[in-house]
Amino acid sequence: MPESAGMVIVGAGLAGAKAAQALRTQGYGGRIVLVGDEPSRPYQRPPLSKEYLQGTAGRDALFVHPEGWYRNHDVDLRLGSAATAIHPRRHEIVLRGGERIGYAKLLLATGATPRPLRVPGGPGAPVLYLRRVEDSERIRAALLPDARLVVVGAGWIGLEAAAAVRAAGAHVTVVESAELPLLRALGPEMAPVFAHLHRAHGVDLRFAAEVAAIEGTGRGPATVHLTDGTALDADAVIAGIGAAPNAGLAADAGLAVEDGIVVDASLRTSDPDIYAAGDVARALHPLYGKHIRVEHWAGARHQPAVAARAMLGDGAAVYDRVPFFYSDQYDVAMEFSGHIEPGGYDEVVVRGDTGRAGDGFLAFWLAGDRVLAGMSVNVRGMVKPIERLVRCGKPVNPAILADPGLPLPRPE
Repeated sequence: MPESAGMVIVGAGLAGAKAAQALRTQGYGGRIVLVGDEPSRPYQRPPLSKEYLQGTAGRDALFVHPEGWYRNHDVDLRLGSAATAIHPRRHEIVLRGGERIGYAKLLLATGATPRPLRVPGGPGAPVLYLRRVEDSERIRAALLPDARLVVVGAGWIGLEAAAAVRAAGAHVTVVESAELPLLRALGPEMAPVFAHLHRAHGVDLRFAAEVAAIEGTGRGPATVHLTDGTALDADAVIAGIGAAPNAGLAADAGLAVEDGIVVDASLRTSDPDIYAAGDVARALHPLYGKHIRVEHWAGARHQPAVAARAMLGDGAAVYDRVPFFYSDQYDVAMEFSGHIEPGGYDEVVVRGDTGRAGDGFLAFWLAGDRVLAGMSVNVRGMVKPIERLVRCGKPVNPAILADPGLPLPRPE
């Protein structure tokens, strides 16, 4: 093991910054190196498609820590310095330029990358993606009153971008290959709620539609051609068609990789001295008894503390938090706790009126009277009660869940 070995973290986003913080909070006094390929110090990404994109929050609100935090806590922050290789046997990583850094324990927090829109003309057209702060700024610059934008993909990123477009007074068409928005995330029962929400705010939704080609130079208006022959004029195109985990470093190093870096409940990879956290980690979840990968803020926020404990030798460190994500669109605030897969539930029970989403409602995904997940829309204070229902694993009376006049069951 190299003489300079210590704790090395690859990926200077939210997960990487929180891992460095957790190591210091948990009493580690040795060397910490935090390596990131972006020029900016670690920042949070959810605002990039929400308040930062809409101009209601400044750049300073994005950062995980104040500028002097890394120096004050003796964290060697290497920005604009991508890792290009891992050598597990030698316990070292290689940076672009050839520098080698030894480690005793290594944490991979490399995140995910937007999937490219692979259509004729796409690479040369004004197609924008949303992952980094500069991406958000480029999209915001295109949100001019009366501008015409096309958003490809009606997932969370696509719909939040569409909401930002409308807030700026611009026109937007959303193109989605599925029959409804958020179909994989919420299923056919709840997806229509968000279709209605966006139509009510003037979004032109095109479902069961695919992009065939894009005509444009990258410096001016483009024409988006759909497979049904429709042509859409656009000043810019925003692609939000999912993200792929940045697991190439791990795969090249011989670690187990399958839709992300495969880790156990302690966030340890197939190499006992290498860990992974955040969007890139496909972790064994004790609550579900299988590996899942969650591309949301909560994992990047909370997994690093568990990884740090495990890296410091705590054999009881286990990440078992209920998955959580949220979205803000127009006047609707949504919070979702739990985990569902297409076809993996029996029914959805609703408390309230989904036709009046602004007034608030709750929805619960059940399998055999057990709550797998729950969603609150404009109802505050429901995250913990829903998490208790998900975690308990006990049968719950659907009639009680549906009745607004009764308190939610409180399992012990």
